[in-house]
Amino acid sequence: MGSANEFYEGEEFNLDLKWLVDPKLLLVGPKIGEGGHAKVYEGKYKNQNVAIKIVHKGEAPDEIAMTESKFVREVAMLSRVQHKNLVKFVGACKEPIMVVVTELLAGGTLKKYLVNMRPDCLDMKVAIGFSLDIARAIECLHSHGIIHRDLKPENLLLTADHKTVKLADFGLAREETLTEMMTAETGTYRWMAPELYSTVTLRQGEKKHYNHKVDAYSFAIVLWELVHNKLPFEGMSNLQAAYAAAFKNVRPSADDLPEDLASIVTSCWKEDPNTRPNFTQIIQMLLQYLSTISPPKPAIPLRIRTSKNSILPPESPGTSSLMAKRVEPGETPKTPMESKPRSPFSCFNRCF
Repeated sequence: MGSANEFYEGEEFNLDLKWLVDPKLLLVGPKIGEGGHAKVYEGKYKNQNVAIKIVHKGEAPDEIAMTESKFVREVAMLSRVQHKNLVKFVGACKEPIMVVVTELLAGGTLKKYLVNMRPDCLDMKVAIGFSLDIARAIECLHSHGIIHRDLKPENLLLTADHKTVKLADFGLAREETLTEMMTAETGTYRWMAPELYSTVTLRQGEKKHYNHKVDAYSFAIVLWELVHNKLPFEGMSNLQAAYAAAFKNVRPSADDLPEDLASIVTSCWKEDPNTRPNFTQIIQMLLQYLSTISPPKPAIPLRIRTSKNSILPPESPGTSSLMAKRVEPGETPKTPMESKPRSPFSCFNRCF
């Protein structure tokens, strides 16, 4: 197996050639997202529908170095971990421009999904199901010694059927073994653990650092948001929310949550990181709570009695969508491609 050598935090690491994408085979479609240093497009790679993240280096030498470091880090993380609740990594390339290619999730971001639902809320079982997806993704990262640091609805994506959540955006992920001085740009204030930006809990002379429990705090805020479908710290700016959480120990109200669920949420956002549960414990608590609101289904499916003398089994989920549509005489059947217009795609080199 060949490898492409890059440098990560001053240390060399090997990126297997199997992850290197050929830019000539990338077709770029409509833009579906944009951040400070990157734009994300719908696209195709080897006839596979993908999301193409094109990273722009910037202009200043320091900015270029930082952007390249984040890119290399993200590729390293994505290529190391695979899980059904993590966005699937397809590959990356650094020349002629930095690109990260992942699976395309047609359901969009959890943030957009929730905003479109407001003021309605998710069914509680759906909210807990989504939170379990998120917790399992973070548990996988932590088992590999990786801290995500930027857990929020904008970085959580839904499958096309809106039944599964997958964690994305490893641009700020870090290996827990690395220590560093924190920066204000780490994560997003409203969902960030206070120890990421506050020195209040640190003893004098102690180095500023954190551990994987920062993700537990962010998870609690996301879980609260899933249940209430409201912006946490509503009425505050991001900086006001950060100040209130760090210096006044303010949290969103858990008073109207069921007792068992409130216990999970409040334990995850405790001020002392060491007293927060790990994600294996969080998953067990969520499963226990789910069992109290969703009793196990009968082992034998109920059957539908259609008439006095006939009993039919229930229709399988999705059966109707698989049935062929009746074609009237003289009508030409339409293929899926004909009935739904395709998004225009262009060659990769037109995007830079």
